[in-house]
Amino acid sequence: MVKNVPVSLEDRNRFAISDEDILTLARWGCLIEDHYTAKKGRPCPMDIEWAKDGQTGELFIVQARPETVQSRKDPDVLETYHLKQRGPVLIQGRSVGEKIGQGPVRIIKHVQHLQDFQDGDVLVTDKTDPDWEPIMKKAAAIVTNRGGRTCHAAIVSRELGLPAIVGTERATEILKDGQQVTLSCAEGDTAFIYEGKLPIEVERVPLKNLGHPKTQVMMNVANPEEAFSLSFIPNDGVGLAREEFIINTFIKIHPLALLKYEHLEDVSVKAEIDHLTAAYSDKTQYFVDKLAQGVGMIAAAFSPKDVVVRMSDFKSNEYANLIGGKNFEPSEENPMIGFRGASRYYDPRYREGFALECQAMKKVREDMGLTNVKLMIPFCRTVEEGEKVLEEMGKHGLHRGENGLEVYVMCEIPSNVILAEEFAEIFDGFSIGSNDLTQLVLGVDRDSEIVAHVFDERNPAVKTFIAQVIKAAKAKGRKIGICGQAPSDYPEFAQFLVEQGIDSISLNPDTVLKTTMKILEVEKSLS
Repeated sequence: MVKNVPVSLEDRNRFAISDEDILTLARWGCLIEDHYTAKKGRPCPMDIEWAKDGQTGELFIVQARPETVQSRKDPDVLETYHLKQRGPVLIQGRSVGEKIGQGPVRIIKHVQHLQDFQDGDVLVTDKTDPDWEPIMKKAAAIVTNRGGRTCHAAIVSRELGLPAIVGTERATEILKDGQQVTLSCAEGDTAFIYEGKLPIEVERVPLKNLGHPKTQVMMNVANPEEAFSLSFIPNDGVGLAREEFIINTFIKIHPLALLKYEHLEDVSVKAEIDHLTAAYSDKTQYFVDKLAQGVGMIAAAFSPKDVVVRMSDFKSNEYANLIGGKNFEPSEENPMIGFRGASRYYDPRYREGFALECQAMKKVREDMGLTNVKLMIPFCRTVEEGEKVLEEMGKHGLHRGENGLEVYVMCEIPSNVILAEEFAEIFDGFSIGSNDLTQLVLGVDRDSEIVAHVFDERNPAVKTFIAQVIKAAKAKGRKIGICGQAPSDYPEFAQFLVEQGIDSISLNPDTVLKTTMKILEVEKSLS
Protein backbone atom coordinates (compact mmCIF):
# COMPACT_ATOMS: atom_id res chain seq x y z
CA MET A 1 0.00 0.00 0.00
CA VAL A 2 1.24 3.49 -0.88
CA LYS A 3 0.33 6.48 1.25
CA ASN A 4 1.32 10.14 1.32
CA VAL A 5 3.25 11.27 4.39
CA PRO A 6 4.07 14.90 5.26
CA VAL A 7 7.80 15.60 4.95
CA SER A 8 9.56 18.46 6.67
CA LEU A 9 11.08 21.24 4.59
CA GLU A 10 14.50 20.28 5.91
CA ASP A 11 14.12 16.70 4.66
CA ARG A 12 12.75 17.85 1.33
CA ASN A 13 15.83 20.01 0.77
CA ARG A 14 18.48 17.41 1.58
CA PHE A 15 20.05 14.89 -0.80
CA ALA A 16 18.05 11.67 -1.13
CA ILE A 17 21.07 9.34 -0.87
CA SER A 18 24.67 9.64 0.27
CA ASP A 19 27.87 9.61 -1.77
CA GLU A 20 28.57 6.14 -0.34
CA ASP A 21 25.20 4.90 -1.66
CA ILE A 22 25.95 6.35 -5.09
CA LEU A 23 29.32 4.60 -5.28
CA THR A 24 27.75 1.31 -4.15
CA LEU A 25 25.03 1.53 -6.81
CA ALA A 26 27.62 2.41 -9.46
CA ARG A 27 29.74 -0.58 -8.50
CA TRP A 28 26.71 -2.90 -8.59
CA GLY A 29 25.67 -1.48 -11.97
CA CYS A 30 29.07 -2.31 -13.45
CA LEU A 31 28.97 -5.84 -12.02
CA ILE A 32 25.49 -6.47 -13.43
CA GLU A 33 26.41 -5.15 -16.88
CA ASP A 34 29.63 -7.21 -16.90
CA HIS A 35 27.64 -10.33 -15.97
CA TYR A 36 25.12 -9.97 -18.80
CA THR A 37 27.80 -8.92 -21.28
CA ALA A 38 29.73 -12.13 -20.51
CA LYS A 39 26.54 -14.17 -20.69
CA LYS A 40 25.52 -12.81 -24.11
CA GLY A 41 29.03 -12.55 -25.52
CA ARG A 42 28.50 -8.90 -26.59
CA PRO A 43 28.07 -5.50 -24.89
CA CYS A 44 24.74 -5.48 -23.07
CA PRO A 45 23.60 -2.11 -21.62
CA MET A 46 21.24 -2.74 -18.71
CA ASP A 47 18.15 -1.00 -17.37
CA ILE A 48 18.50 -1.37 -13.58
CA GLU A 49 16.04 -0.42 -10.84
CA TRP A 50 16.95 -0.16 -7.17
CA ALA A 51 15.33 0.67 -3.85
CA LYS A 52 16.43 1.74 -0.38
CA ASP A 53 14.79 0.47 2.78
CA GLY A 54 13.57 3.53 4.71
CA GLN A 55 14.10 1.89 8.10
CA THR A 56 17.33 -0.12 7.74
CA GLY A 57 18.99 2.02 5.08
CA GLU A 58 19.82 -1.11 3.04
CA LEU A 59 20.07 -0.90 -0.74
CA PHE A 60 18.43 -3.50 -3.01
CA ILE A 61 18.48 -4.21 -6.75
CA VAL A 62 14.85 -4.91 -7.68
CA GLN A 63 15.15 -5.32 -11.46
CA ALA A 64 17.76 -5.65 -14.18
CA ARG A 65 16.93 -6.11 -17.86
CA PRO A 66 18.54 -5.22 -21.20
CA GLU A 67 18.15 -1.52 -21.95
CA THR A 68 15.71 -0.94 -24.83
CA VAL A 69 16.44 2.54 -26.21
CA GLN A 70 20.15 3.19 -26.63
CA SER A 71 20.85 -0.50 -27.22
CA ARG A 72 18.72 -0.39 -30.36
CA LYS A 73 20.85 2.32 -31.90
CA ASP A 74 23.64 1.16 -34.15
CA PRO A 75 26.61 3.53 -34.11
CA ASP A 76 28.11 1.65 -37.05
CA VAL A 77 25.44 2.83 -39.45
CA LEU A 78 25.49 5.96 -41.63
CA GLU A 79 22.02 7.47 -42.06
CA THR A 80 21.12 9.50 -45.14
CA TYR A 81 17.73 11.23 -45.45
CA HIS A 82 15.84 11.47 -48.77
CA LEU A 83 12.66 13.37 -49.59
CA LYS A 84 10.59 11.06 -51.81
CA GLN A 85 8.11 13.75 -52.84
CA ARG A 86 8.21 17.54 -52.84
CA GLY A 87 5.34 19.92 -52.17
CA PRO A 88 4.77 23.69 -52.17
CA VAL A 89 7.73 25.56 -50.67
CA LEU A 90 6.60 27.87 -47.88
CA ILE A 91 9.98 29.44 -47.08
CA GLN A 92 13.68 28.65 -47.25
CA GLY A 93 16.83 29.37 -45.27
CA ARG A 94 20.23 27.91 -44.46
CA SER A 95 20.58 24.21 -43.63
CA VAL A 96 21.82 22.98 -40.28
CA GLY A 97 22.59 19.27 -40.45
CA GLU A 98 21.41 16.91 -43.19
CA LYS A 99 18.21 15.47 -41.73
CA ILE A 100 14.52 15.92 -42.51
CA GLY A 101 12.03 16.80 -39.80
CA GLN A 102 8.24 16.96 -39.68
CA GLY A 103 5.53 18.18 -37.33
CA PRO A 104 3.08 20.95 -36.45
CA VAL A 105 4.37 24.52 -36.36
CA ARG A 106 4.58 26.18 -32.95
CA ILE A 107 5.45 29.88 -33.14
CA ILE A 108 7.09 31.13 -29.94
CA LYS A 109 7.86 34.85 -30.01
CA HIS A 110 8.86 35.34 -26.39
CA VAL A 111 10.53 33.30 -23.69
CA GLN A 112 7.43 33.78 -21.50
CA HIS A 113 5.47 31.50 -23.85
CA LEU A 114 7.82 28.53 -23.75
CA GLN A 115 5.30 26.57 -21.69
CA ASP A 116 3.03 26.40 -24.78
CA PHE A 117 5.54 24.18 -26.58
CA GLN A 118 4.75 20.47 -26.89
CA ASP A 119 6.91 17.43 -27.67
CA GLY A 120 7.26 16.94 -31.41
CA ASP A 121 6.37 20.53 -32.37
CA VAL A 122 8.44 22.41 -34.93
CA LEU A 123 9.85 25.40 -33.04
CA VAL A 124 9.54 28.62 -35.07
CA THR A 125 10.95 31.80 -33.55
CA ASP A 126 12.99 34.92 -34.26
CA LYS A 127 16.15 33.56 -32.65
CA THR A 128 17.11 31.40 -29.67
CA ASP A 129 19.48 31.86 -26.76
CA PRO A 130 20.52 29.53 -23.90
CA ASP A 131 17.19 30.05 -22.08
CA TRP A 132 15.45 28.14 -24.89
CA GLU A 133 17.49 24.93 -24.67
CA PRO A 134 15.03 22.92 -22.50
CA ILE A 135 12.28 23.14 -25.15
CA MET A 136 14.71 22.72 -28.05
CA LYS A 137 15.34 19.21 -26.75
CA LYS A 138 11.62 18.44 -27.29
CA ALA A 139 11.41 19.85 -30.82
CA ALA A 140 11.05 17.84 -34.04
CA ALA A 141 12.92 20.62 -35.82
CA ILE A 142 13.87 24.28 -35.36
CA VAL A 143 13.32 27.34 -37.57
CA THR A 144 14.55 30.88 -36.92
CA ASN A 145 14.21 34.21 -38.69
CA ARG A 146 17.72 35.31 -37.79
CA GLY A 147 21.20 33.85 -37.57
CA GLY A 148 23.78 32.05 -39.66
CA ARG A 149 25.26 28.55 -39.51
CA THR A 150 27.09 29.31 -36.24
CA CYS A 151 24.29 31.07 -34.34
CA HIS A 152 22.98 29.63 -31.07
CA ALA A 153 20.07 27.77 -32.70
CA ALA A 154 22.40 26.15 -35.23
CA ILE A 155 24.98 25.05 -32.67
CA VAL A 156 22.45 23.54 -30.25
CA SER A 157 20.50 21.84 -33.07
CA ARG A 158 23.67 20.10 -34.23
CA GLU A 159 24.42 18.94 -30.71
CA LEU A 160 20.89 17.57 -30.33
CA GLY A 161 20.94 15.96 -33.78
CA LEU A 162 17.93 18.02 -34.93
CA PRO A 163 17.32 19.47 -38.40
CA ALA A 164 17.19 23.27 -38.29
CA ILE A 165 16.74 26.10 -40.74
CA VAL A 166 18.17 29.50 -39.79
CA GLY A 167 18.14 32.93 -41.42
CA THR A 168 14.68 32.55 -43.00
CA GLU A 169 13.97 36.25 -42.15
CA ARG A 170 10.14 35.87 -42.15
CA ALA A 171 9.28 32.38 -40.85
CA THR A 172 7.27 33.74 -37.90
CA GLU A 173 5.13 35.75 -40.36
CA ILE A 174 4.65 33.15 -43.11
CA LEU A 175 4.16 29.95 -41.10
CA LYS A 176 0.99 29.43 -39.05
CA ASP A 177 0.49 27.78 -35.65
CA GLY A 178 -0.57 24.14 -36.00
CA GLN A 179 0.32 23.98 -39.69
CA GLN A 180 1.89 20.62 -40.64
CA VAL A 181 5.25 21.08 -42.37
CA THR A 182 8.28 19.12 -43.57
CA LEU A 183 11.73 20.67 -43.14
CA SER A 184 14.39 19.37 -45.49
CA CYS A 185 18.06 20.00 -44.71
CA ALA A 186 19.02 17.14 -47.02
CA GLU A 187 19.27 19.19 -50.22
CA GLY A 188 22.48 21.15 -49.70
CA ASP A 189 23.26 24.51 -48.09
CA THR A 190 19.76 25.82 -48.81
CA ALA A 191 17.01 24.24 -46.74
CA PHE A 192 13.31 24.21 -47.59
CA ILE A 193 10.13 24.14 -45.56
CA TYR A 194 7.42 22.31 -47.47
CA GLU A 195 3.70 22.39 -46.78
CA GLY A 196 2.33 19.19 -45.22
CA LYS A 197 3.90 15.94 -44.04
CA LEU A 198 5.70 14.52 -47.06
CA PRO A 199 6.99 10.96 -47.49
CA ILE A 200 10.65 10.53 -46.56
CA GLU A 201 13.15 7.69 -46.71
CA VAL A 202 16.15 7.07 -44.47
CA GLU A 203 18.99 5.13 -46.06
CA ARG A 204 21.20 3.27 -43.59
CA VAL A 205 24.67 2.15 -44.65
CA PRO A 206 26.53 -0.34 -42.37
CA LEU A 207 30.06 0.71 -41.44
CA LYS A 208 31.27 -2.23 -39.35
CA ASN A 209 34.40 -2.60 -41.44
CA LEU A 210 35.22 1.10 -41.27
CA GLY A 211 38.99 1.58 -40.92
CA HIS A 212 40.78 3.82 -38.43
CA PRO A 213 42.35 6.91 -40.01
CA LYS A 214 45.75 8.28 -38.97
CA THR A 215 44.12 11.66 -38.36
CA GLN A 216 42.34 11.55 -35.00
CA VAL A 217 38.58 11.89 -35.35
CA MET A 218 37.13 13.41 -32.18
CA MET A 219 33.74 14.82 -31.21
CA ASN A 220 32.23 18.08 -30.04
CA VAL A 221 30.08 17.28 -26.98
CA ALA A 222 28.08 19.69 -24.82
CA ASN A 223 25.33 17.71 -23.09
CA PRO A 224 26.59 15.33 -20.38
CA GLU A 225 23.36 13.34 -20.60
CA GLU A 226 24.21 12.32 -24.18
CA ALA A 227 27.88 11.54 -23.55
CA PHE A 228 27.53 7.83 -22.81
CA SER A 229 25.52 7.04 -25.94
CA LEU A 230 27.77 9.22 -28.11
CA SER A 231 30.86 7.42 -26.82
CA PHE A 232 29.85 4.32 -28.82
CA ILE A 233 30.32 6.14 -32.11
CA PRO A 234 33.83 5.30 -33.43
CA ASN A 235 35.98 8.16 -32.12
CA ASP A 236 39.33 9.21 -30.63
CA GLY A 237 37.87 11.25 -27.77
CA VAL A 238 36.30 14.68 -27.31
CA GLY A 239 38.02 17.61 -28.99
CA LEU A 240 35.61 20.17 -27.53
CA ALA A 241 33.52 19.82 -24.36
CA ARG A 242 31.74 23.10 -23.73
CA GLU A 243 31.15 24.39 -20.20
CA GLU A 244 28.42 26.75 -21.38
CA PHE A 245 25.75 24.07 -21.83
CA ILE A 246 26.37 22.72 -18.33
CA ILE A 247 26.33 26.17 -16.74
CA ASN A 248 23.18 27.25 -18.54
CA THR A 249 21.20 24.01 -18.27
CA PHE A 250 22.25 22.49 -14.96
CA ILE A 251 23.62 25.40 -12.90
CA LYS A 252 21.58 28.32 -14.27
CA ILE A 253 23.08 30.85 -11.83
CA HIS A 254 25.80 33.40 -12.51
CA PRO A 255 28.86 32.38 -10.43
CA LEU A 256 29.25 35.87 -8.99
CA ALA A 257 25.63 35.83 -7.83
CA LEU A 258 26.56 32.83 -5.69
CA LEU A 259 29.75 34.45 -4.44
CA LYS A 260 28.02 37.78 -3.67
CA TYR A 261 24.70 36.29 -2.57
CA GLU A 262 24.50 38.33 0.64
CA HIS A 263 24.79 41.58 -1.34
CA LEU A 264 21.98 40.81 -3.82
CA GLU A 265 19.06 43.20 -3.46
CA ASP A 266 16.54 41.53 -5.79
CA VAL A 267 14.34 39.32 -3.59
CA SER A 268 13.06 37.27 -6.53
CA VAL A 269 16.61 36.49 -7.68
CA LYS A 270 17.57 35.37 -4.18
CA ALA A 271 14.46 33.18 -4.06
CA GLU A 272 15.45 31.46 -7.33
CA ILE A 273 18.95 30.87 -6.01
CA ASP A 274 17.62 29.53 -2.71
CA HIS A 275 15.40 27.08 -4.57
CA LEU A 276 18.21 25.71 -6.75
CA THR A 277 20.82 25.56 -3.97
CA ALA A 278 18.52 24.29 -1.21
CA ALA A 279 20.77 21.31 -0.44
CA TYR A 280 23.87 23.50 -0.09
CA SER A 281 24.89 25.53 2.93
CA ASP A 282 27.80 26.86 0.83
CA LYS A 283 26.17 28.20 -2.32
CA THR A 284 29.44 28.43 -4.27
CA GLN A 285 29.94 24.69 -3.77
CA TYR A 286 26.74 24.20 -5.78
CA PHE A 287 28.48 25.72 -8.82
CA VAL A 288 31.65 23.68 -8.32
CA ASP A 289 29.80 20.40 -7.81
CA LYS A 290 27.37 20.80 -10.70
CA LEU A 291 30.10 21.82 -13.16
CA ALA A 292 32.37 19.00 -11.98
CA GLN A 293 29.55 16.48 -12.29
CA GLY A 294 28.72 17.56 -15.84
CA VAL A 295 32.31 17.54 -17.06
CA GLY A 296 32.95 14.33 -15.12
CA MET A 297 30.10 12.55 -16.93
CA ILE A 298 31.61 13.43 -20.31
CA ALA A 299 35.15 12.53 -19.22
CA ALA A 300 34.06 9.21 -17.71
CA ALA A 301 32.02 8.26 -20.76
CA PHE A 302 35.03 8.66 -23.06
CA SER A 303 37.78 7.57 -20.63
CA PRO A 304 40.65 6.85 -21.15
CA LYS A 305 40.51 8.91 -24.35
CA ASP A 306 41.32 12.64 -24.16
CA VAL A 307 38.49 15.03 -23.35
CA VAL A 308 39.40 18.65 -24.05
CA VAL A 309 37.28 20.96 -21.89
CA ARG A 310 37.01 24.56 -22.99
CA MET A 311 36.72 26.96 -20.06
CA SER A 312 33.67 29.21 -20.16
CA ASP A 313 33.18 31.30 -23.28
CA PHE A 314 29.86 33.06 -22.69
CA LYS A 315 29.69 36.61 -23.99
CA SER A 316 28.67 39.30 -21.49
CA ASN A 317 25.09 39.44 -22.78
CA GLU A 318 24.80 35.64 -22.38
CA TYR A 319 26.23 35.74 -18.86
CA ALA A 320 23.70 38.47 -18.05
CA ASN A 321 20.87 36.03 -18.87
CA LEU A 322 21.93 33.70 -16.05
CA ILE A 323 20.11 34.11 -12.74
CA GLY A 324 21.56 37.19 -11.04
CA GLY A 325 23.76 37.89 -14.05
CA LYS A 326 22.51 41.38 -14.83
CA ASN A 327 24.08 42.63 -11.60
CA PHE A 328 27.58 41.66 -12.69
CA GLU A 329 27.80 42.11 -16.46
CA PRO A 330 28.65 45.21 -18.51
CA SER A 331 26.50 46.38 -21.38
CA GLU A 332 28.60 46.09 -24.55
CA GLU A 333 27.94 47.27 -28.08
CA ASN A 334 29.58 44.18 -29.57
CA PRO A 335 29.89 41.35 -27.02
CA MET A 336 31.20 38.97 -29.69
CA ILE A 337 34.58 40.73 -29.58
CA GLY A 338 34.27 42.15 -26.09
CA PHE A 339 34.61 40.84 -22.53
CA ARG A 340 34.82 37.12 -23.25
CA GLY A 341 37.16 34.17 -22.88
CA ALA A 342 40.66 34.70 -21.49
CA SER A 343 40.17 38.39 -20.81
CA ARG A 344 37.61 37.57 -18.10
CA TYR A 345 39.70 35.07 -16.19
CA TYR A 346 42.26 37.42 -14.66
CA ASP A 347 40.08 40.54 -14.60
CA PRO A 348 38.89 41.63 -11.11
CA ARG A 349 35.34 41.73 -12.50
CA TYR A 350 35.26 37.95 -13.02
CA ARG A 351 38.42 36.48 -11.45
CA GLU A 352 36.48 34.96 -8.52
CA GLY A 353 34.05 33.29 -10.94
CA PHE A 354 36.93 31.75 -12.86
CA ALA A 355 38.29 30.44 -9.56
CA LEU A 356 35.12 28.36 -9.17
CA GLU A 357 35.61 26.93 -12.67
CA CYS A 358 39.18 25.98 -11.74
CA GLN A 359 38.02 24.33 -8.52
CA ALA A 360 35.55 22.26 -10.52
CA MET A 361 38.21 21.14 -12.99
CA LYS A 362 40.56 20.24 -10.15
CA LYS A 363 37.80 18.15 -8.59
CA VAL A 364 37.29 16.29 -11.88
CA ARG A 365 40.98 15.55 -12.35
CA GLU A 366 41.99 14.86 -8.75
CA ASP A 367 38.93 13.78 -6.73
CA MET A 368 37.28 11.89 -9.59
CA GLY A 369 40.61 10.72 -11.02
CA LEU A 370 39.68 11.71 -14.58
CA THR A 371 43.10 12.88 -15.72
CA ASN A 372 42.07 12.36 -19.34
CA VAL A 373 40.61 15.89 -19.04
CA LYS A 374 42.70 18.53 -20.78
CA LEU A 375 41.84 22.22 -20.46
CA MET A 376 41.52 24.81 -23.20
CA ILE A 377 41.53 28.61 -23.07
CA PRO A 378 39.22 30.42 -25.53
CA PHE A 379 39.64 33.83 -27.15
CA CYS A 380 43.17 34.48 -25.90
CA ARG A 381 44.22 37.64 -27.68
CA THR A 382 47.87 37.95 -26.63
CA VAL A 383 50.68 35.79 -25.27
CA GLU A 384 50.79 38.01 -22.16
CA GLU A 385 47.10 37.32 -21.60
CA GLY A 386 47.78 33.58 -21.84
CA GLU A 387 50.50 33.88 -19.19
CA LYS A 388 48.11 35.70 -16.85
CA VAL A 389 45.48 32.98 -17.27
CA LEU A 390 47.99 30.20 -16.56
CA GLU A 391 49.05 32.09 -13.45
CA GLU A 392 45.42 32.30 -12.26
CA MET A 393 44.94 28.58 -12.88
CA GLY A 394 48.07 27.83 -10.87
CA LYS A 395 46.65 29.70 -7.87
CA HIS A 396 43.89 27.08 -7.77
CA GLY A 397 46.05 24.00 -8.16
CA LEU A 398 45.92 23.65 -11.94
CA HIS A 399 49.59 23.75 -12.91
CA ARG A 400 50.37 22.96 -16.52
CA GLY A 401 52.47 19.79 -16.66
CA GLU A 402 51.57 18.67 -13.14
CA ASN A 403 49.80 15.31 -12.93
CA GLY A 404 49.84 15.22 -16.73
CA LEU A 405 47.76 18.39 -17.14
CA GLU A 406 47.89 19.79 -20.67
CA VAL A 407 46.52 23.24 -21.44
CA TYR A 408 45.55 24.13 -25.01
CA VAL A 409 44.59 27.44 -26.55
CA MET A 410 41.85 28.11 -29.07
CA CYS A 411 43.23 29.41 -32.36
CA GLU A 412 40.40 31.71 -33.40
CA ILE A 413 41.96 35.17 -33.60
CA PRO A 414 44.44 36.27 -36.31
CA SER A 415 46.99 37.03 -33.57
CA ASN A 416 46.94 33.33 -32.60
CA VAL A 417 48.10 32.48 -36.11
CA ILE A 418 50.59 35.30 -36.59
CA LEU A 419 52.21 34.64 -33.20
CA ALA A 420 51.71 30.87 -33.20
CA GLU A 421 55.33 30.14 -32.29
CA GLU A 422 55.10 32.42 -29.26
CA PHE A 423 51.80 30.90 -28.12
CA ALA A 424 53.38 27.45 -28.54
CA GLU A 425 55.94 28.35 -25.88
CA ILE A 426 53.28 28.55 -23.14
CA PHE A 427 50.55 26.14 -24.36
CA ASP A 428 50.61 22.42 -25.16
CA GLY A 429 48.60 22.68 -28.32
CA PHE A 430 46.07 24.52 -30.46
CA SER A 431 42.47 23.89 -31.46
CA ILE A 432 41.35 25.92 -34.45
CA GLY A 433 37.99 27.60 -33.90
CA SER A 434 37.03 28.13 -37.53
CA ASN A 435 33.81 29.97 -36.65
CA ASP A 436 35.46 32.93 -34.93
CA LEU A 437 38.58 32.78 -37.10
CA THR A 438 36.45 33.13 -40.23
CA GLN A 439 34.49 35.98 -38.63
CA LEU A 440 37.63 37.92 -37.76
CA VAL A 441 39.58 37.19 -40.95
CA LEU A 442 36.68 38.20 -43.21
CA GLY A 443 35.22 40.86 -40.90
CA VAL A 444 31.79 39.18 -40.95
CA ASP A 445 29.38 39.11 -38.01
CA ARG A 446 28.68 35.39 -37.88
CA ASP A 447 25.24 35.97 -36.32
CA SER A 448 24.03 38.26 -39.10
CA GLU A 449 21.71 36.68 -41.67
CA ILE A 450 22.22 39.69 -43.96
CA VAL A 451 25.90 38.94 -44.63
CA ALA A 452 25.66 35.20 -43.95
CA HIS A 453 26.43 34.47 -47.61
CA VAL A 454 29.92 35.98 -47.11
CA PHE A 455 30.71 33.79 -44.09
CA ASP A 456 32.56 30.82 -45.59
CA GLU A 457 35.44 28.94 -43.96
CA ARG A 458 36.50 27.79 -47.43
CA ASN A 459 37.52 31.33 -48.36
CA PRO A 460 41.19 31.35 -49.49
CA ALA A 461 42.11 33.91 -46.83
CA VAL A 462 40.81 31.67 -44.04
CA LYS A 463 42.43 28.56 -45.49
CA THR A 464 45.75 30.40 -45.77
CA PHE A 465 45.66 31.25 -42.06
CA ILE A 466 44.76 27.67 -41.15
CA ALA A 467 47.53 26.18 -43.28
CA GLN A 468 49.99 28.65 -41.73
CA VAL A 469 49.14 27.78 -38.12
CA ILE A 470 49.23 24.02 -38.75
CA LYS A 471 52.72 24.40 -40.20
CA ALA A 472 53.86 26.57 -37.27
CA ALA A 473 52.45 24.23 -34.62
CA LYS A 474 54.08 21.17 -36.15
CA ALA A 475 57.41 23.00 -36.42
CA LYS A 476 57.25 23.64 -32.65
CA GLY A 477 56.19 20.05 -31.90
CA ARG A 478 52.77 21.09 -30.62
CA LYS A 479 49.47 19.28 -31.16
CA ILE A 480 46.98 21.01 -33.42
CA GLY A 481 43.40 20.13 -34.16
CA ILE A 482 40.17 21.83 -35.17
CA CYS A 483 36.86 21.99 -33.35
CA GLY A 484 35.08 24.55 -35.54
CA GLN A 485 32.06 23.89 -37.71
CA ALA A 486 33.67 23.73 -41.17
CA PRO A 487 34.78 20.06 -41.41
CA SER A 488 31.37 18.94 -40.14
CA ASP A 489 29.61 20.86 -42.91
CA TYR A 490 32.02 20.49 -45.82
CA PRO A 491 33.78 17.18 -46.64
CA GLU A 492 36.17 19.06 -48.93
CA PHE A 493 37.28 21.18 -45.97
CA ALA A 494 38.09 18.03 -44.02
CA GLN A 495 40.12 16.91 -47.03
CA PHE A 496 42.04 20.20 -46.99
CA LEU A 497 42.85 19.76 -43.29
CA VAL A 498 44.16 16.24 -43.79
CA GLU A 499 46.31 17.41 -46.67
CA GLN A 500 47.80 20.06 -44.39
CA GLY A 501 48.72 17.37 -41.84
CA ILE A 502 46.38 18.36 -39.00
CA ASP A 503 46.57 16.03 -35.97
CA SER A 504 42.87 15.84 -35.12
CA ILE A 505 39.46 16.90 -36.38
CA SER A 506 36.65 17.30 -33.85
CA LEU A 507 33.20 16.94 -35.37
CA ASN A 508 29.54 17.15 -34.47
CA PRO A 509 28.42 13.61 -33.55
CA ASP A 510 26.05 13.27 -36.49
CA THR A 511 28.86 13.83 -39.02
CA VAL A 512 31.58 11.62 -37.49
CA LEU A 513 30.98 8.51 -39.59
CA LYS A 514 30.52 10.34 -42.88
CA THR A 515 33.61 12.49 -42.38
CA THR A 516 35.69 9.52 -41.20
CA MET A 517 35.00 7.82 -44.52
CA LYS A 518 36.16 10.96 -46.35
CA ILE A 519 39.34 11.19 -44.24
CA LEU A 520 40.18 7.54 -44.95
CA GLU A 521 39.70 8.20 -48.65
CA VAL A 522 42.01 11.24 -48.57
CA GLU A 523 44.70 9.48 -46.52
CA LYS A 524 44.67 6.58 -48.97
CA SER A 525 45.15 8.96 -51.91
CA LEU A 526 48.08 10.65 -50.12
CA SER A 527 49.88 7.42 -49.22
